[in-house]
Amino acid sequence: MVYVGPAVILLDNLCLSIFVVELALKLFAFGPRLFRSGWNVFDLVVVSIAMLPQSAASSVLRALRLMRVFRVVSVSPTLRKVVDGLIRALPGMGSVILLLCMLFYVGAVMATNLFGATLDEWSFTIDKSAYFLFEIMTLESWSMGIVRPVMEEYPYAWAFFVPFIMMTTFATVNLFVGLVVNSLQEAASEEGSKERDAFRDEVLDRLKSIEGSLAAARDQTLVPDDSPATPLCSMQR
Repeated sequence: MVYVGPAVILLDNLCLSIFVVELALKLFAFGPRLFRSGWNVFDLVVVSIAMLPQSAASSVLRALRLMRVFRVVSVSPTLRKVVDGLIRALPGMGSVILLLCMLFYVGAVMATNLFGATLDEWSFTIDKSAYFLFEIMTLESWSMGIVRPVMEEYPYAWAFFVPFIMMTTFATVNLFVGLVVNSLQEAASEEGSKERDAFRDEVLDRLKSIEGSLAAARDQTLVPDDSPATPLCSMQR
């Protein structure tokens, strides 16, 4: 078996050197304006963590140097669009998460009151009921693992679990997908609008330049000649 440890360390140091040189060139070119971009700040934080000295105190932080893989996101325009869309969806996701937490709390209280009296082996408490409901929401062995044993004691327990699945798995959770898709569409629309505005400005500048050239040429054509005019009488002679 070939030992590739030194080669990996050499490659790691080479990549780190390239990142440092890149940041130095950006700082020289842009100056303080470099930190106006969140991506540049992210690159600076990741590279700074990777350059920490090896010690027990910084071992956890140095483990974060694996985040350098995410620098690919800042380089690839397509991945940056995806990340921008996710960031745009965060405020809406917060509202959906709050709604989901409310559903879980109400469902956990109802499950504890309905099924916790006789199912001692399940020890239905509010926290464990919330965990069971989360497992049911993921649809991971929810029928055979949780619902069917409960229905052996409560045959009509499906009337509680099925609506819960409909409200969480098929409704609330899918709101996350809708928010992300909507945010991606908005980001793509704004970028397309910026490109159209830039193209329009370029065309207008060219048209103004052409108009100025035509106006200058027209003015030169209309300037009267300074040579004296020949009298009409001398022409008749």
